[in-house]
Amino acid sequence: MLTFETRLMRVDDWNEVALLIHSSFNIWSERNRGFRRVSGDWETMLICPRVYEALDPGCCVLVEETSSKRIAGSCFFHPRSTHVALGTMNTHPDFFGNGVASLMLKYIISDAVRRNLPVRLKSAATNVDSFSLYNRAGFVPTRFFQDMSVKVPEEGYEISPPTGWTFRDATPDDIPQIVALEKELSSIEREKDYQFFLRNDGGIWHMSVLAGPNGELGGFLASVNDPSINMLGPGLARDEMMTAALVRGELNFHRGRSPVWLVPSCSQKLVAAMYAIGAKNCDLHISQVLGDYTPETGVVLPTSLPETG
Repeated sequence: MLTFETRLMRVDDWNEVALLIHSSFNIWSERNRGFRRVSGDWETMLICPRVYEALDPGCCVLVEETSSKRIAGSCFFHPRSTHVALGTMNTHPDFFGNGVASLMLKYIISDAVRRNLPVRLKSAATNVDSFSLYNRAGFVPTRFFQDMSVKVPEEGYEISPPTGWTFRDATPDDIPQIVALEKELSSIEREKDYQFFLRNDGGIWHMSVLAGPNGELGGFLASVNDPSINMLGPGLARDEMMTAALVRGELNFHRGRSPVWLVPSCSQKLVAAMYAIGAKNCDLHISQVLGDYTPETGVVLPTSLPETG
């Protein structure tokens, strides 16, 4: 019988964790959906430990098989002042069905209980086993998202912000307003994320805002542009048309590529605006919460890197 123990990731684990994530994503996707989720080799997944250790050092729990010392599972988590976000969770295919994911989830829930904070996550709606794992633990679904993607034309898109509003690059001076807007509309706080994006040490991040005539912010949107992942988010805006302008503007920084972004399905005008630029659905996700939750009053665009919301 296999036995397991949990521990935190070390720098010398990065390669094995990247290989695990690559294998987990692709084998599950091939078995259940008929295609590989990650097109590149396993080294592309080094972006996960690289980004997450820079953002939240020491916040990746591993499950190790005790006799072989092989890493059976990994899960990144992100403590914030208002919540703990559960990020990328993967089990190595050789250990599917051995309760590895449950051990990692138990560790992170215990950490959140110690901090007296709720746990938030986003899971694939097409993976019933994943949904069941969290649902059995008491997580409650909050919003349904459709993953959308489009090949951005070289000429880009007309941004067309609402009258009186201006789309522009975000600056460090915007961070207090960004933090205040997210606290107002989503009741969460993650200032360190926005400092991280705008510092842009890795050269892969961009962030934009929608500014009003008096300098107030109506929304913001970040994105990552790396050979291994090209995705918009996180983002937030006061209404759907502001969100549509932010998406069109941020897409213009990804010309010639095919970014993915998550759109709340309940935002019908926004969804229609995305179809209008040629976007197509490519996956489905559900946000879930364990503990206190205040419904968002704005339009939220979550992301898969980094999953801190």
